[in-house]
Amino acid sequence: MATLYTQQSNNVRKTWFLMTLFLVVLIGFGYIFSYVYNDIAILYFFIIFSIGMNIVSYWYSDKIALASARAQPIEKSQAPQLWDIVENLSITAGLPMPRLYVIDDPAPNAFATGRDKNHAAIAVTSGLLRTMTKTELEGVLSHELSHIGNRDILLSTVVVVLVGLIALLASMFRRMAFFGGGRRRDSRDGGEAGLIIFLIGLIFSILAPIAAVLIQLAISRKREFLADASGALLTRYPEGLASALQKIGQYDQPMIHANNATAHLFISNPFGPEHGSLSWLSKLFQTHPPIEDRISALMGGKS
Repeated sequence: MATLYTQQSNNVRKTWFLMTLFLVVLIGFGYIFSYVYNDIAILYFFIIFSIGMNIVSYWYSDKIALASARAQPIEKSQAPQLWDIVENLSITAGLPMPRLYVIDDPAPNAFATGRDKNHAAIAVTSGLLRTMTKTELEGVLSHELSHIGNRDILLSTVVVVLVGLIALLASMFRRMAFFGGGRRRDSRDGGEAGLIIFLIGLIFSILAPIAAVLIQLAISRKREFLADASGALLTRYPEGLASALQKIGQYDQPMIHANNATAHLFISNPFGPEHGSLSWLSKLFQTHPPIEDRISALMGGKS
């Protein structure tokens, strides 16, 4: 039977798996680049680069996510109610008090980030603070603290860096493949094998970013349902989070600085909530489950 602790362990394993997969993908890109351009130094560069980026994504992905969202750190005097709620919920959950940030944006939204519970941060928008009642705010913050307690903040934040880099490198390969750039290996040097490797690299550069994004979105959707349930258990009042989600869903404007790379971190899609029943293909590209489904799950099937 799945428990909080098995979920935590699964998220740790998934994080290491994704970082290893990222290492393999980058080295694969490096090999193809070095073969096409007949320069083994490119492969060595990619190996060093992939190791370096894994280190960066582990230690600094939270700072990258916060900077991307333009979140500003706050003290207790700037938002005493927010601070008190997070402090009380943290004690209840047995978690250290996370750092708090505010994003100057009228859209009600929030996200949690960090590599572990001792280096966690929660960012909320000014719109969330302005529109939510105390119980609704408690519901949202319990949701974000659940992300920290479930240890999926590292997994989701590392994905921001890895997916972005895979997309960048894939784009770079396609541009170099079509427009040249550097001393490309003559087709006669490799014959059919060389052409096959080049075509594999081209197909890989198209499919790798799509696969990376689908993995990112699948992780995001699953963890939102889990955090909703965990947050409701923390406050013992699912109606608070359900009411907050309803208000969030009614605000259909995107965040001012919405970003595809960090969209999956937020409690709701920063480009606007996704409503209603969609085709299976559309659901694959959703960053979050529909608001209606989440409210229904919280209320035991009664929306």
